[in-house]
Amino acid sequence: MDIRKQAEEIVHAIGGKENISAATHCVTRLRLALNDESKVDQEALESIESVKGSFSTNGQFQIVIGQGTVNKVYKEFVDITGVGESSKDEVKKAAEQNLNPIQRAVKTLADIFIPILPAIVTAGLLMGINNLLTGAGIFYNDASIIDKHPQWADIAGIINLIANTAFVFLPGLIGWSAAKRFGGSELLGIVLGLMLVHPDLLNAWGYAEAQKEGDVDTWNFLGLEIEKVGYQGQVLPVLVAAFVLAKVERFLTKRVSDGFHLLVVPPITLLLTGFITFVAIGPITFAIGNFLTDGFVSIFDAVPAIGGLIYGGLYAPLVITGMHHTFLAVDLQLISAIGGTFLWPMVALSNIAQGSAAFAMMLATKDEKLKGLALTSSISAWLGITEPAMFGVNLRYRYPFFAAMIGSAIAGVIITIAGVMAPSIGVGGIPAFFSILNEFWPIFFVGMAIVLIVPFGLTFLIAKFKMRKEAQ
Repeated sequence: MDIRKQAEEIVHAIGGKENISAATHCVTRLRLALNDESKVDQEALESIESVKGSFSTNGQFQIVIGQGTVNKVYKEFVDITGVGESSKDEVKKAAEQNLNPIQRAVKTLADIFIPILPAIVTAGLLMGINNLLTGAGIFYNDASIIDKHPQWADIAGIINLIANTAFVFLPGLIGWSAAKRFGGSELLGIVLGLMLVHPDLLNAWGYAEAQKEGDVDTWNFLGLEIEKVGYQGQVLPVLVAAFVLAKVERFLTKRVSDGFHLLVVPPITLLLTGFITFVAIGPITFAIGNFLTDGFVSIFDAVPAIGGLIYGGLYAPLVITGMHHTFLAVDLQLISAIGGTFLWPMVALSNIAQGSAAFAMMLATKDEKLKGLALTSSISAWLGITEPAMFGVNLRYRYPFFAAMIGSAIAGVIITIAGVMAPSIGVGGIPAFFSILNEFWPIFFVGMAIVLIVPFGLTFLIAKFKMRKEAQ
């Protein structure tokens, strides 16, 4: 492969070097901030030998090339265009100019939750391992592993403690990430988040019962009665509080000299934000969060089939827009409020559906380049990473994408009617069953069978029909 020629063809297909604002790359993709994405010749771009797919997300235009090759192409790309090597943050900043207000809000949530996602997913996987050890009826009739082998009980307890840590101290994780995103001190963000789950506060999970019994302690703050309640597992309180903290800190930093910064800015920032949080932000956002959670639960309780059909079928289009990141907050809020999420299991099935459609294209096509891309991307999707399959294969031909949506919608209806729950966000794709409560495994396996068979069958039949028609 002539790498220089490949880079030149890519530059020409995306509208020339004058259309490029900034450029960087990750392990497999060129990540570009373009001045005008409408100038991209999609057909010409995807006909280039080294290009395995392309898509636009969060204001960035990304070109899938592949591990190893992308480094060489990027080096030639920079030399041809003269744009200079940029960091990922610089490209993100340049790309934000192409976003509308809604997209910017969604991107803000993504920037906050994606950095803490590894901790949440790890917790979900460890909870799945704990379920294997403590769940009755998996390996023994009406008994668990620790029932039959008590020596494993303490090991299960340690695993459970490690798994729950990310959720118990979730406000600390969000506080760190949100403060960083909003331009504040990450350390103060961590302290703010941990402050909201301090042991001296009533645990949020016991608040409803304590309120019924009239056993909620209060502070008297200038005549105001403030309940001493923590915000374990809550999302909105720490998000808003971190935003206020960053604004207060930046306001003070501009007005306090460097010599007094350490003595003045952090203490006043944390004290002021803490008072505002416990007096106003916490109670208000806690009520809003519970209202939204109750709304979601009520809808899925009243019409589970419609809820499963819509969310199961439309999750993949949400990924295209980037709006799927907003549902991370909803999942976490549901886990805090009702002990699990009924949304995430549908996400896992949507991953599998996209992989099945891409795998069908691998078997149906005679294009060797597409075969290779479809095989690797389908495996990736079955393991929870859908972007290569969606953008590299399924969206390019459209009907595989819609076949995957149909399969995902059908499976979504079935598992939602059955009330399938996950105690945490876990590993996506086929390994997802580890993060599903074990009593729901049988019906979840039915859903997995549907998203493996339906998208594959529909895609394969349509592909063969189209090939036969083209041959005639």
